[in-house]
Amino acid sequence: MTPALALAPRPARASEVAEPLLAASGIATAHGRVPCLRDVAFAVAPGETIGLLGRNGMGKTTLLRTICGLMSGGPTASIRFRGRELAGAKPAAIARAGIALVPEGRGIFPNLTVLENLTLPHRAGPGGRRDWTLERVFDLFPRLAERRGNWGDQLSGGEQQMLSIGRALMTNPELLMLDEATEGLAPKVRDEIWKTLSIVAATGMAIVVVDKNLEDLFGLADRHFILAKGEIVFEGTTAALTADADLVHRWLGV
Repeated sequence: MTPALALAPRPARASEVAEPLLAASGIATAHGRVPCLRDVAFAVAPGETIGLLGRNGMGKTTLLRTICGLMSGGPTASIRFRGRELAGAKPAAIARAGIALVPEGRGIFPNLTVLENLTLPHRAGPGGRRDWTLERVFDLFPRLAERRGNWGDQLSGGEQQMLSIGRALMTNPELLMLDEATEGLAPKVRDEIWKTLSIVAATGMAIVVVDKNLEDLFGLADRHFILAKGEIVFEGTTAALTADADLVHRWLGV
């Protein structure tokens, strides 16, 4: 492993940390008059990896977008990050506070090169930290280094997802959230993405992942939340979730 990817010890888990990194409560988001989230509470500890689960249309994307300020959380919403209230803040302010989103569909700039996509959002994170640099992202994704001069729309789906993750890391966040992290990717590329997320998690960054590949997600995440019809119906450790086959089938089975 190159020095740029040297791993730091992971911080204490949720049960050992008094103050969550992210603590959201009272989230009641709607699309027009149709409620999507109902009094949702959601928390992430420093350095923790969370799996956000649920069938399609249950509110997972809405929750991530609400946390990032892209949707209103409703009048009762509280979104505290590093002890600071962010409910009602602009998306740019939330991003500067240390939250980065890898959206479903990747959202890269097709008419910019790989290099431009990565350098455009580059900035120091909270406290002026610059742990993630262009060189470090290229160490993490050698294929992006090889294609640094290619336009965004010249990349494969897997390469675009790598670019989307790399772009988020270039903002030096403390919390990385990924919506449908491996959707539509070939098995070999999916494996590479999961290995990459393990490396990022091992640096101490907190991560929230939405994905349908339960086996891989169970292998990565410390805890899980399950959303059903806009409400949290399960919160617990990977061990607790995998030990209850009936619960998995009830809320996640097809």
